[in-house]
Amino acid sequence: MTVRHIKPGIDSVGAIDWDRRLFDALIPLPQGTSYNSYLVKGSEKTALIDTVDPSKEHELVSNLKKLGVEAIDYVISNHAEQDHSGSIPKILELYPAAKVVANSKCKGLLIELLAVAEERFMEVGDGDSLSLGGRTLEFIHAPWVHWPETMFTYLREDRVLFTCDFLGAHFATSELFSTDSASLYVAAKRYYAEILMPFRTSVKKHLERAADLEPSIIAPSHGPLYDNPEGIIAPYREWSSDLVKNQVVLPFVTMHGSTEKMVGYFADALIRRGIEVKPFNLTRVDLGELAMALVDAATLVLASPTVLSGAHPLAVNAAYLADALRPKLKVAGLIGSYGWGGRMVEQITELLVHVKVDFLEPVVAKGLPGADDYAALDRLAGAVAAKHRELGLLG
Repeated sequence: MTVRHIKPGIDSVGAIDWDRRLFDALIPLPQGTSYNSYLVKGSEKTALIDTVDPSKEHELVSNLKKLGVEAIDYVISNHAEQDHSGSIPKILELYPAAKVVANSKCKGLLIELLAVAEERFMEVGDGDSLSLGGRTLEFIHAPWVHWPETMFTYLREDRVLFTCDFLGAHFATSELFSTDSASLYVAAKRYYAEILMPFRTSVKKHLERAADLEPSIIAPSHGPLYDNPEGIIAPYREWSSDLVKNQVVLPFVTMHGSTEKMVGYFADALIRRGIEVKPFNLTRVDLGELAMALVDAATLVLASPTVLSGAHPLAVNAAYLADALRPKLKVAGLIGSYGWGGRMVEQITELLVHVKVDFLEPVVAKGLPGADDYAALDRLAGAVAAKHRELGLLG
């Protein structure tokens, strides 16, 4: 990745990871990602804001050499996770006079994760500032977007807000700034769903604090920058709000076809009632797509056959994911089938402990669904429609 100039004395020196397709051995990256690092020069001091993943350390070092950077006085660590902090030891080796600027929680994590010596730190509190000479860095504690030590750095005179993971996107692009493309919107929503949705309350709080600064540029640590900050702030306001849409997310898995028949019938029943349905076959689902669907939906209905005495493992995984992401769902249900017995219903409902929903009467067929089961599915679709009317989503 080449050096890219943001403003005079402010450069993007990070790396684009075009080929990465999995993050944390969990999150699919269909469009790659970037690890953004920013060099800010004042008349007296120079600061590097965040570093890059260790796999791209050589690119960061190369970019600093291209700029002829002889001294770095401060390495600002907004977040201790290694895709942002992992190259700090190398930078400290190359620039032995540099101090790592971090809050107390971040400092502790960097000592534990990267073995950074304690004497290399400068600890900062919420609202503290640091002069570079003609430029001032202000530090804003932003816990739980998405780790407890997360911090923003605000370059006051230039009104550039460096938000680390907050407002970012796993999106590899040669464009420095957002071009408001539909594909970036999807990537940003995927990122919100996978990374930040569990912390929706904190997101709302820190979003307004960021907006109150009236930044001219938002510079996250993944994806392009925003020179029209409202282009990312407005979607975040919608996603983190309490508003839901007239949608049912319907993850399903089937072994011998019984559950699949029920899913098809139930989806049609919802459509007849004017409800948008989003089915996901769990044997080939992109977990990011499922997470995105959960951002707006009013209702989740999980469909599973019984394996031994419980739900299919893929359905268990989907329930665990939904619970971990804590979407703003209002309603939940369960449909499925069994051969000789089991406690699938209890298992799934026990997994969904952190989503505050109204659970509807489950529909579980023994073997192939019959007339009574299809009638029960119609009643379930009617119950979903009634709940959506109560929420003002249906006429």
